[in-house]
Amino acid sequence: MYNLILLAAKPSDWTHDEFIEWWRGEHADMTYALPGLRRWHHTEVLEAMDDNHSAGWDGMSVLSFDSKDDLDAALASEEWGNAVAHVGTMRGRRIAVMGEERVMVPEG
Repeated sequence: MYNLILLAAKPSDWTHDEFIEWWRGEHADMTYALPGLRRWHHTEVLEAMDDNHSAGWDGMSVLSFDSKDDLDAALASEEWGNAVAHVGTMRGRRIAVMGEERVMVPEG
C-alpha cells in the first residue's frame, strides 16, 4: 500500500468534537469518492504522550492506495479538488506526508 497520512488540528474557533464530527461526516463524504482509495483509517486524537511536542492535534487519517501512481491519480482527480475546496479556508493546521506501507506486525 502507498499511504497519504494527514495529521490535523481544528480551527481555533471550533471545538474538538465539532471538528471530528465534520471530518468523519460531511468531509468524509468527499473523501469516499477518491478514485483508487482502498482503505481509510481515521484516529481521533484523545491524548498526547508529551504535551511539549505532541499536544494540539485532533485527528489523523491514513488514506491507502495500491501504488504511488494510484495516489498521484487521486491527487490529480476532480474528486480531490472537490475535497480540497470543501476544506476551503478552515484555518486549521495539518501535516501531510506520503510513503510506502510496511506491515511490521500482521493482524491475527
